[in-house]
Amino acid sequence: MMALYSRKRSMNAVEVLSWRGRGVTDAGTLTRLNIKVLRSIILQNRDFYYVGNETSKSTIIYGNNKIYLDNYLKCSSCVHSRPHALYQLPERSKLTKFEDTLLCQSPLETTLASPSDHKPSLLVLTANNWLYRLLDSTGQELDSVFLSSKHKFKYLCWDVSQEIFYVKSVQSKETPLGRQAGITQDTVIHLAIFHVFPLQIVGVMEVKEKVFGKGLTDVILSQGVLAVSYRKSVKLFSIEHILQKCLVEKLTLGKKSSLLSGKIVGEAPFGIPVNIQITDCPPVLFEVSCSNNGVQIGGFPWHYISTPLQKCHQGTHHISSLKDKTMAINGIQNMKCYSLESDFIFFHPDESGRIIHVGPSTINIVKIVGELNSGLPSTVVKDFSIETHRNNICTSQVTVTSSGRTVKRTSVQQLDDDPNLATFRTVVYEDELDLLAVVVTDGADGEGRAQVQLHDNQSGQLLKTVKLLEAWDETNQHDLVFDKDTIVHIVQRKTRVCCYVYKLNIGK
Repeated sequence: MMALYSRKRSMNAVEVLSWRGRGVTDAGTLTRLNIKVLRSIILQNRDFYYVGNETSKSTIIYGNNKIYLDNYLKCSSCVHSRPHALYQLPERSKLTKFEDTLLCQSPLETTLASPSDHKPSLLVLTANNWLYRLLDSTGQELDSVFLSSKHKFKYLCWDVSQEIFYVKSVQSKETPLGRQAGITQDTVIHLAIFHVFPLQIVGVMEVKEKVFGKGLTDVILSQGVLAVSYRKSVKLFSIEHILQKCLVEKLTLGKKSSLLSGKIVGEAPFGIPVNIQITDCPPVLFEVSCSNNGVQIGGFPWHYISTPLQKCHQGTHHISSLKDKTMAINGIQNMKCYSLESDFIFFHPDESGRIIHVGPSTINIVKIVGELNSGLPSTVVKDFSIETHRNNICTSQVTVTSSGRTVKRTSVQQLDDDPNLATFRTVVYEDELDLLAVVVTDGADGEGRAQVQLHDNQSGQLLKTVKLLEAWDETNQHDLVFDKDTIVHIVQRKTRVCCYVYKLNIGK
């Protein structure tokens, strides 16, 4: 009797679409197959083409297939072949303008109390301390909360993405007039912490130098950790510990609070009181001395990236164990580049624990190899590298005149990020397609041009190149977004912001 034989084989798009029409695949498998088909189409059969641009006098942001212009007042959709307007909100005064926003998308597996919670929405912070939640597709107001009439809030950030966010105030500083009057300024930064589905307050806390120490420069929340930056160091504290020890009253938006003498939480002019009152410095989870670029944490097992304070270490990045601060073998990463713009390094957003190190002509993807409880230091090894293609042109430093006299010119070292050389500018990870989008500029023809190289995230292999039609001026600020079938290039010029859109050609 012949044994049954089966083998893995690749499927083309027609087969996958046929299976979908017959309902053969489940939802999870169907999504993976659809993404696999899209990746195959992008890399093999279709090209990206320029479909138009949008301009604005102020901020342009891309997210969730939408372009937000004029400081979030105008919204255009990028779902179809060309961008088209979705809505335009009324002009706002300087007092009520939008300061910052976050895009919210509810978890698919959770049933929420309000149907509107299942739709994408925008959290918006205004200059006069109002927090709004707007329906992403129309701009309709869903929720409104007044934060404070005493403190100036300016920034919106995620603590845990799509679960917990926080609103950060500007840093209060002691003024010369205040010192003359004998008024000391202790509180540095206020943080208001919220759950997002449904919108609910966790609490408001004050970060004081009197409690956390002198020289405090900034504060952020990330993954349940309060990171406090000082002039020469960073300290980490547990938010869970702070809430357990310092929460004096649980607050509910729209309900009365004894901290407000019976007034309603979140209503003007009372806002939200400080209900997380920290009187003693919490236990320090981790502390490290480092330069102003701070500390990044990630990897498997946990490691951190920092640059020591000593001048001799400038331009280097040290990778060390979070457990005992032991530096990994080969843990000093140094591009040794001579350039105007510094190289940059960060943990890979694909959660693989790898590290991306970007220099003018080289991108190194490295990984940390080590056992959790081995007692031996981990080792940093190269996974792969991506190199620019540069012509090795050596200019002679000796010139012979018509009379036969030899003249030696003064040697001037060429910058590694010279506009005339092919140079890496940024790296963007597209998680659903598992591709790295690398921007490369080259001004050899006298005009700055850029192209987007699509590389396989696992091997670094170059799979496709997309040329950008617009010129790339290094004196401007640039931002690139790669979102499946859409590439968006945002340029911040002196008086205008311009957004160039490229779409995948899905025509015949």
